[in-house]
Amino acid sequence: MSLGEMLRNLLDEWDITQKELASNINIGASTLGNYMQDIREPDYEVLKILASYFNVSTDYLLEHKTNQITSINEDELIRIFRNLSVDQQELFIQQGKLLINYNKKINGL
Repeated sequence: MSLGEMLRNLLDEWDITQKELASNINIGASTLGNYMQDIREPDYEVLKILASYFNVSTDYLLEHKTNQITSINEDELIRIFRNLSVDQQELFIQQGKLLINYNKKINGL
């Protein structure tokens, strides 16, 4: 997935427009439009601002994988978790634990 596609997905998820994002991070709407259309790439500072704004890593935005054995699903779980309230995070953890216990029961562990 390109950076532009990633940004479009995040805009949809956050329910904000390109114009709102550009204003919120203090860059020109046309500049952001170029990023969204994959015509231009942001410099490091803008990339860090975008990552901070959406509460994701720059690696997530660039779909860069390090030597760590992780998957896109793990990155997605972390991103979702970080965007929840503290109470929602606790519920998320409890639901995960229930799934683990359920899997242990059905697999006879």
